[in-house]
Amino acid sequence: MAAPFRLAPATRDDAALVLALIKGLAEYERLGHEVVATEDDIRRTLFGDRPAAEVVIAYADDEPAGFALFFQSYSTFLGRPGLYLEDLFVVEAWRGRGLGRLLLTHLAQLAVERGWGRVEWSVLTWNEPAIGFYRRIGAQLLEEWRTCRLTGQALHDLAAGAGSR
Repeated sequence: MAAPFRLAPATRDDAALVLALIKGLAEYERLGHEVVATEDDIRRTLFGDRPAAEVVIAYADDEPAGFALFFQSYSTFLGRPGLYLEDLFVVEAWRGRGLGRLLLTHLAQLAVERGWGRVEWSVLTWNEPAIGFYRRIGAQLLEEWRTCRLTGQALHDLAAGAGSR
């Protein structure tokens, strides 16, 4: 019998749990070596004076079973805010039981309630289970778009006006 799921907004006291879930996601994505965030970073950036994002934690009974981390984006074409899903993760033991769908349904409801025009996220090209799931819920995969990222030294170089020309 499946455990009843519940969703709860993360609080400052959940910083260690949020970081543990982020690390779980990173391991799943084969990127564990890239996680440098600390509990203090999570506490300061997600639960400080100007939270950078919101987090919803999914529980199976009282056991943490997954999370979604998201923030407000903006669509110039729609002239409305949107919801950008940075991370969605379900702990392996709870996959395939509807928890990912529950989290995405919750986010869709939030976007509609807030008058936002869309929900967007990225998925790794090799993550076929997630891609299939996203297609089943009606998501469009925008094959013509690429993610661009500036980080580390390249970010600092460009900020200093010294980026490659």
